[in-house]
Amino acid sequence: MKNKLEGIISISSKGTGYVASGAEKNKGQDPEIDFRHLNTALHGDVVEIILHPKGKGRQTAEVSKIITRAKMAFVGVLEKENERFFLKPDDTKMYTDILISEKLLNGAKAGQKVFGEITSWKDRNKMPEGKIIKVLGMPGDNNTEMHAIAMEKGFEGEFSKEVENEAKKIKQNGITKEDYKDRKDFREILTFTIDPYDAKDFDDAISFREIDKNTYEVGIHIADVSHYVKIGSELDREAKKRGTSVYLVDRTIPMLPETLSNDLCSLVPHKDRLTMSAVLTLDKEARVLSQWFGKTIIHSQKRFTYEEAEESIKKSTAPLHKELFILNTLAKKLTKERFAKGAISLDQEEVKFVLDKDGVPIKVIKKERGDSNRLIEEFMLLANKKVAEVMSPKKKGSSSPLLDNVFIYRIHDLPNKEKMADLSFFLRSLGHKVSLQDGLIPAHQINKLLESLSGKNEKDTVHRAVIRSMAKAIYSTKNIGHYGLAFEYYTHFTSPIRRYPDVIVHRLLSLQLANKTIKKENLHEYEKISLTASEQEKRASDAERASIKYKQVEYMSKRIGQSFEGIISGITEWGVYVEEVGTKCEGLVRVRDISDDFYIFNEKKMELLGEKKKKRYRLGDKVKIKVKGVDLERKTIDYVLV
Repeated sequence: MKNKLEGIISISSKGTGYVASGAEKNKGQDPEIDFRHLNTALHGDVVEIILHPKGKGRQTAEVSKIITRAKMAFVGVLEKENERFFLKPDDTKMYTDILISEKLLNGAKAGQKVFGEITSWKDRNKMPEGKIIKVLGMPGDNNTEMHAIAMEKGFEGEFSKEVENEAKKIKQNGITKEDYKDRKDFREILTFTIDPYDAKDFDDAISFREIDKNTYEVGIHIADVSHYVKIGSELDREAKKRGTSVYLVDRTIPMLPETLSNDLCSLVPHKDRLTMSAVLTLDKEARVLSQWFGKTIIHSQKRFTYEEAEESIKKSTAPLHKELFILNTLAKKLTKERFAKGAISLDQEEVKFVLDKDGVPIKVIKKERGDSNRLIEEFMLLANKKVAEVMSPKKKGSSSPLLDNVFIYRIHDLPNKEKMADLSFFLRSLGHKVSLQDGLIPAHQINKLLESLSGKNEKDTVHRAVIRSMAKAIYSTKNIGHYGLAFEYYTHFTSPIRRYPDVIVHRLLSLQLANKTIKKENLHEYEKISLTASEQEKRASDAERASIKYKQVEYMSKRIGQSFEGIISGITEWGVYVEEVGTKCEGLVRVRDISDDFYIFNEKKMELLGEKKKKRYRLGDKVKIKVKGVDLERKTIDYVLV
């Protein structure tokens, strides 16, 4: 039937649905579904819709069938009205409350923040019915709110008893004599880690040896998690389900219990540790002359923080200055080569909150990225690339006996041409010259532009627009290369403590090193793992952003009436979005609150223009703002111009 379509439904905060069907060529013309025709469909569900006869306006439709549900569990506050209990969801895209019968309250009381699930919803004219799964605590309490953010995105803080017990048993056994067998011994070679000062799990270590004046051996040693987390174990099932560790503002929700992630698997100093390694011989131009992959044992001699390593690179009297200086020089050459081949600079400035003992934000600091950060990053990228190459049968000189494509790659597709055209239009409206070649803005043009904006007001706005125009990097068994890094082959090998795909990559690499092949029928299993890991990664990053946003709103809630410097980060017909310079707290200045003139929104130029005085507000403009109010529940800040 021509008037039937399938697709994922997006629901606006006003309760209107849109289904991206791919059938409509015109941008912004996805069929619109009025609230009355949603037929219990929720945001993110895969649905079947029936198109209404085409009228003059936008194409409308109604939901005829729900194919798969995106989620049925929600965080919210339990409310009581006329002796009936309701869960009022925090999720702004959830347009209905959930009715909870008294016998399914699970000890919850009105006013508490809870996690509940829809158990039945047959009649679209009635509320869904549900039950309370967990009581989280009182709204506004830091622990409650952070737990709520994690659970809303599908991440549970605690591990089951079975998982914890399995991890404890592995920890008690420790490293046995048997474990040292068939491993290359790196314990006598200089090895160290470089991590943030507050890191608890150390995934990676670097070993360094000068072979002669112009040749160096660099070992990239990664925690051998797959040695401990065996296929079919409770730990493996849990890690596969979680897919990733989640980093909220004040806590980490780890993929593996801390007895492993912060202890036995962690490459802590002065202890023997089991690793999987990529050992590369490089010349002084950072060209790889030879490579070796395999199981190793290391003994890290030093744990650097990024700040300490930064000092060692720059100061000749600091510990390991010579070694870090050489590694830094090699890293800079690797960076230069990547950008020459078309990599795109996508580093964004980040902020970190300093919290008091109750989790209240008291100060904001900018995260500095120095040479030490880039040094580690560059060698991790190199290891990831080299492992992907050796595992890829299509790669010339690859010794892989594995079935073609039974591997998990990290891929990044070319940008969508429509989004690139939008970006080009947007950049030109700001006065920047860019040209499209084959529908894309060449990488060197983007990098040059970002470089020219360094230290300027609009840098962040442009950077965000560039990132928004890009595809998202995902995991896949089908390799198409990594556009952003300009690598033909790329994978994730370097973080198995916090990413499940890396554990799989270690297992597949081990199979290849043992000359074992992977059966073709296993391919779909790896496809499923790739898909789940990509979805979980997106949820984890949404949770991370939500926790930052919550702290930003909380920070500004204590500063109502205070004035700040801001940069215009977005313009719409209803107002101007402004990002406070020091804390990156973004809020909205509503058009109705700009009272010195009548302002008209010009979408082409992305500006608000005053009718009488011709005053303009444009992206990247510096403005003075005052905090008017905040809504912690909706995580929004309202500013007014000063």
